[in-house]
Amino acid sequence: MSNSVRLVSLAAVLFLFWLLLSGHYTGLLLTLGIVSAALTAALGARMAIVDREGHPVELLPRALLSYGPWLIKEIAVSACQVSRIIVDPKLPISPTLLKVRGSQKSDLGIAIYGNSITLTPGTVTVGVRGGDLIVHAITRDGADGLAEGEMDRRVSRFEGAG
Repeated sequence: MSNSVRLVSLAAVLFLFWLLLSGHYTGLLLTLGIVSAALTAALGARMAIVDREGHPVELLPRALLSYGPWLIKEIAVSACQVSRIIVDPKLPISPTLLKVRGSQKSDLGIAIYGNSITLTPGTVTVGVRGGDLIVHAITRDGADGLAEGEMDRRVSRFEGAG
């Protein structure tokens, strides 16, 4: 994907985000939003941070069609499990620290994997070194589920590496 397409895409995403947050749709404010988004994207290009890692627009179709819905389902399931643990009078937690190896081929893939772990209630990525992630899980079952590698495989597929 060319840098100009990535730059226009970044400006459009920034403007849409600004539009969502502002909630104002007058001509002046829309113009200021467009100008702000364009200047921010241009500044990002000047700083050389508008690249595949900084704005991975080519991942958008896979994010919307496959990985995103799966991750939302996993977050909901984990939230229910953590809620059940919290309301249990025995509070059956078994905090566990484990190291998982990410099979992703890029720093972006490892970041997506670590962030996906942290977004899932009951697990937090506490450190990353190379392809190894240190994860805290609230229960041993949660740690075992992560160690099975389903999320790792899905992130690798999402990244396009596996």
